[in-house]
Amino acid sequence: MTIQLAIVEDDPLLIYNLKMLLDGELNISVVAAYASAEDCLEGLGSCTPNIMLVDLGLPGISGIDLITVVRSRNLKIEMLAYTVFDDRDSLFSALKAGANGYILKGCKPLELIEALNNLHAGGAPMSPQIARKVINEFHEQSLEEQYLLTRREREILIGIGKGLSYKEISAKLNISANTVHTHISTIYKKLQAKNRKEALLTARKKGII
Repeated sequence: MTIQLAIVEDDPLLIYNLKMLLDGELNISVVAAYASAEDCLEGLGSCTPNIMLVDLGLPGISGIDLITVVRSRNLKIEMLAYTVFDDRDSLFSALKAGANGYILKGCKPLELIEALNNLHAGGAPMSPQIARKVINEFHEQSLEEQYLLTRREREILIGIGKGLSYKEISAKLNISANTVHTHISTIYKKLQAKNRKEALLTARKKGII
């Protein structure tokens, strides 16, 4: 199936170059090019692309807001962010809005073509440095989650996991049963759990115990 591509970019020269590059591919047809998000939203009524190449730094409605609106309309369009912005906020805002991939401007022409084909095949293409940012973000979150509970809280939760009672945990750790109860209440709040089962399940998923 041919890629029916719509380009949303406010730089006329870049639009021209992209059309020259991408229309030259046998499996890509540039069906529309818009200089703003507003023009794009108006044009989508008469144009049916299956992929949109979206600049994030658009005048007026931003590229991120455009992605959000298109997603809210439940249109079957894959959206590839194409931008100079490589900061964390832009990246995750675009992905949360519904972007299916994130490619930096300045990449080699072949990389952009491969990204479009990858997206069309069901992938989630990203520039290498962007993919590294995503991976680093998950690593950082994982470390934060591992240290979400204090050492004492982890000991108490491990005791709960072994089926020990509050009294048995207090005797083992040489603390009062009231202190154990207070720690457990804090554990539930930190893990957003309602009971022992939820607390243990969440802690195991996060790699805390």
